[in-house]
Amino acid sequence: MNIIRKYRNIGIGTVIAGALTFACSDEFLETIPQGQFSTVAVANADGVEGLLLGAYAMLSGTGLDGQAPWNNDIQNWVFGGLTSDDAYKGTDAGDQPEQSFLEAYDFQATNTHLRNKWRGVYKGVARTNDVLNTLEEAEDMTEQRRQQVIAEARFLRGFYHFEARKMWRAVPYIDEETFELNNLESSKVPNDREIWPLIEADFEAAMNVLPETQGQPGRPTQWAAMAFLAKAKMFQGWDQSTGQANTAKLQEAKVLLDQIVASGQFELVPNFEDNHLVATRNNQESIFEIQFAISSANGDKSNQGVGLAHPYTDPWGCCGFYQASQNLVNAFKTTADGLPMLEDFNQESVTWETEYTEPLDPRIDHTLGRPGILYKGFKIHDTDFIRDLGYAGPYSPKKHVAEPEAHGVGGWQNLSANNYRIMRYGMVLLWLAEVEVELGNLERARELVNMIRERAANPQGFVPRAIQGEERNDFTIVEGEPAANYVISTYDQPWTDPEVARKAVRMESRLEFAMEGHRFFDLQRWGVAAEVLNEYLALEGTRRSYLSGRSFTKGTHEYFPIPLEAIERSFKDGAPTLVQDPAF
Repeated sequence: MNIIRKYRNIGIGTVIAGALTFACSDEFLETIPQGQFSTVAVANADGVEGLLLGAYAMLSGTGLDGQAPWNNDIQNWVFGGLTSDDAYKGTDAGDQPEQSFLEAYDFQATNTHLRNKWRGVYKGVARTNDVLNTLEEAEDMTEQRRQQVIAEARFLRGFYHFEARKMWRAVPYIDEETFELNNLESSKVPNDREIWPLIEADFEAAMNVLPETQGQPGRPTQWAAMAFLAKAKMFQGWDQSTGQANTAKLQEAKVLLDQIVASGQFELVPNFEDNHLVATRNNQESIFEIQFAISSANGDKSNQGVGLAHPYTDPWGCCGFYQASQNLVNAFKTTADGLPMLEDFNQESVTWETEYTEPLDPRIDHTLGRPGILYKGFKIHDTDFIRDLGYAGPYSPKKHVAEPEAHGVGGWQNLSANNYRIMRYGMVLLWLAEVEVELGNLERARELVNMIRERAANPQGFVPRAIQGEERNDFTIVEGEPAANYVISTYDQPWTDPEVARKAVRMESRLEFAMEGHRFFDLQRWGVAAEVLNEYLALEGTRRSYLSGRSFTKGTHEYFPIPLEAIERSFKDGAPTLVQDPAF
């Protein structure tokens, strides 16, 4: 017999009033800086530690004057999500038009979102170089701590340059020898060389010094540096013009990924959702997380950058951005045997007008909100979650949204301390599976993918069936009964065809990390963005009129144009030091 538990959500937040409820301006989350340190005041151990914390603060992507936090949000829902086949911009046609241009592959150097992303990552670079330069004057710091600070700063510098390099085809690399805090000209560095080797050098230097564990969450370990070094190599693992594998680079990545797996330091958490809850931050699967925090008074350290990407209903009240695409929803369909549909999954849609009873991967209802399905313990998802149903469909973002007991601060219920798991063990396993496919080790790749699928198949982690009560916030949960026909299994037949294996691994990566801001950059590094996204646009143009006639140009749209303002401000001796990507 099923056991029924009764819930009533009361007092879980208030709707922010006034213009914030109905529009999304660029000002409402900005914080005006109260002051700054002098160079003399920080030239000691305490000052260096303070500067290092300032460099860490830029990881969230927030904190720049005159800039909305979602422009440079580290979760990359704008640049890595809505530019892919995972998501629509959402909300309505008139809100944040800069994002509409990006979604339609109308990339312009004057787009303020691009300008502010550039500002953010290079502000992070500047802060790390300031740490390294100031450290030279701090005579009261022990040599051991000095080396640790250098390693942490170089990890951060590699991280910020990595963010720049995956956004833009050619970017400048700025180190502490070039950078001078009081000389604006010092940062005017040409973008005339490939910076991947310099990014790798930063991560490798950090890896060789950082400890295996840290006393404070959010500081990188040896394993975090190793994982990001492997990631940098994975981004160089394919020729983006041909899609052919660079096996030498992938072999380099394999050495690092194998070492992380062999360390025994990490394991998959039992339930998939534990990677997306406030209550389960910094768990055994986490390698590096962007730390967020809230207090009862304010949300300055909260995950402001995803504030817009919440359902358009109580208790959030804003703003309806970043809605899952129909293509992504369809990708979670499975065969009767519980395997992904690697071909033709998008021909027939998972419907929302009537109950969908066909087999689905259970990760779908942890990844996005669907009508009729309990939404993270708040209430049953319905079309009132959506600002404009006809514009962007009925599906809401979900992973970054905090659970009921852990959200809301300072009058705006969208803020929370839900960390962003930017590097976790599941990524290491699937990157290693990618490598093994290209190196011909198909059975090892199958084993790695099955580890991910076994976790997803844990019934303890399934979203339960909920029954709507008489009032909007009333619902009952039926114990032991899932919300949908979840059917998922492992690949039990040997893999013998490299092409099929490659499709299976890439599909698994999409399903596991959907709506986390990685999809566009995965398509970019694999060299298949044009093929995948033009197929997506051909069908989406019939579903969403604003995508009708749009196309992705191979060799152009894999990267974004360098912001015009960055070029204009790079003039030195009468000429710009930055050169625009010739594709634009």
